[in-house]
Amino acid sequence: MHSPSVDHMAAVMHILAYLKFAPGKGVLYQKHGHLNVEGFTDADWAGNVSDRRSTSGYFTFVGGNLVTWRSKKQKVVSRSSAEAEYRGMAHGICEILWLRKLLEGLGFKPKEIMRLYCDNQSTRDIADNPVQYDRTKHVEVDRHFIKEKLERKIVSIPFVKSEEQLADVLTHAVCSRKFEDSLVKLGMCDIYAPT
Repeated sequence: MHSPSVDHMAAVMHILAYLKFAPGKGVLYQKHGHLNVEGFTDADWAGNVSDRRSTSGYFTFVGGNLVTWRSKKQKVVSRSSAEAEYRGMAHGICEILWLRKLLEGLGFKPKEIMRLYCDNQSTRDIADNPVQYDRTKHVEVDRHFIKEKLERKIVSIPFVKSEEQLADVLTHAVCSRKFEDSLVKLGMCDIYAPT
C-alpha cells in the first residue's frame, strides 16, 4: 500500500473483474449439529521470487462452517519447507485457540480436540517428535508452543493429502478446477446460479 506498482494495480483489476462477474457468490452457513473447531494450514517455501520469503495461510471452521481465513507473507526467510510450514502451523494453532476462547466466552465449550490439518509429513514428524534439535533450532519458540498444545491434547495435527488441502488456494497458484472444487468445500455458493 505504501509503494504501489503496476503489478499491484493489475492484481487489483483482476480482483475487481472477479467480483463483477460473481455478484451472487458468498459463504453459505449450515447447521451441522456440532461445534467442532478445525483448521487447514499450508505454506509455500520461498515462493516470493524477489525476497524468497514464504507465504503461509489457513482456513478455520467452526461447526463445519468457514469462519476465518488468512494468507500472509512470512516476516523472515525460511531455510526449509518444514520451517515455512511450521511457522504457518503455529499461526493456525493461534487462530483455533482464539476461536476456542471465543466460543467458551459465549458459553459453548468444544467437546472434541481441535484439529489442524497439515499436508507436510516432516512438519508433522517434528511436531510429534520435537527431539530433532538440529533440524528445529531455528524455529525453537514455535516448536515449544506446538509441543505444549499437543501434549495437553488441546490440538491434534492429522495428515491430509495435498489434493485435499484446502489452504493450497491461499499459498499456491492452482488450476481453475481445483480452485472451484475448493470454493465448494469452503461453503461458497452462487445464489444466482441455475439450479
